[in-house]
Amino acid sequence: MAEKKVSLTAKLINGGVAGLVGVTCVFPIDLAKTRLQNQQGVQVYKGMLDCLTKTVRSEGYFGCYRGAAVNLTLVTPEKAIKLAANDVFRQKLSKDGHLPLWGEVLAGCGAGTCQVVVTTPMEMLKIQLQDAGRLAAQRPVSTATGPAPSLVATQPPARPTPPRPSATGITAELLRTRGLAGLYRGAGATLMRDVPFSMIYFPLFANLNALGRERTGGQGDMQAQAPFWQSFVAGCTAGSIAAVAVTPLDVIKTRLQTLQKGEGEDTYRGIVDCTRYKRVSLISTKPKPVWNMLGSYIFYCLQAHPEARRAGCVPKRCNVSCVSHCSSFWDCTGCLLSWSWGDGAELSGITGLLC
Repeated sequence: MAEKKVSLTAKLINGGVAGLVGVTCVFPIDLAKTRLQNQQGVQVYKGMLDCLTKTVRSEGYFGCYRGAAVNLTLVTPEKAIKLAANDVFRQKLSKDGHLPLWGEVLAGCGAGTCQVVVTTPMEMLKIQLQDAGRLAAQRPVSTATGPAPSLVATQPPARPTPPRPSATGITAELLRTRGLAGLYRGAGATLMRDVPFSMIYFPLFANLNALGRERTGGQGDMQAQAPFWQSFVAGCTAGSIAAVAVTPLDVIKTRLQTLQKGEGEDTYRGIVDCTRYKRVSLISTKPKPVWNMLGSYIFYCLQAHPEARRAGCVPKRCNVSCVSHCSSFWDCTGCLLSWSWGDGAELSGITGLLC
């Protein structure tokens, strides 16, 4: 049986409709992801459910869809390009209706590369709109942690609430101040995320979708014969595995593309700079009592190096109060390792820092 050819127009329409449905269903989760990934200083949210609950409480139900208009506008060309490019590359790389695994991976790589043209400005605008609510919620939290005001002191006037950003306003400002390159800030990080995602997702989806059926025809026939439930499960499984695999890259991309930073949050010069500062938080996720004691002892013996004081890991004098700054051995070790990467810090090993 001859393989049925699907026109490019049909593939573009299929990709656009799929993108619109996907954005409508999962955009609140994407908003929570963006806010949690950007949260470094003041902890406004404890998790995804807490973030969604507080968003609905403070911004209303439609606050969970802040920035969705940008996605709904640009997701159609983005998904259309991605799905159509993958199909085109698969057809070009297949021989006699058979596509080897390396061809599937290469086709996914090409699809991820092509979509970045639309994905980068879309993500750039979406992140600013999604994160605006977190920055607004951070202000009362940060002021509430300060000292209690005096009963007789005059209360300072409340700061005016900044206007809510809009996609058109952000676009105009970026084009005016930074040109077209402003909209493509973080393009390298976006490429690093989307290419591996597509290289994992498309081959895994195609093989899961073809399970249990003989190769009686071409690759297109095998995909067409799959029932809906199998395609749905294959898409969920492939998407989940690919998303988990590229989550660290997505965190880097989100923080690089965020223009407005909250209290106590770092700014980054590029991918390497962001990765360097992220390393400490990634290795300090399992505090244990024995490591707390070892870490406190290490910092008790460390001199007050200027780079360490700048990072806030060591107080001005070397004493046991270091334990309040680094809660685990991994925190201390991470800060110690980061000194050798610091701005202009030339250290001659751990022995040179001991008291």
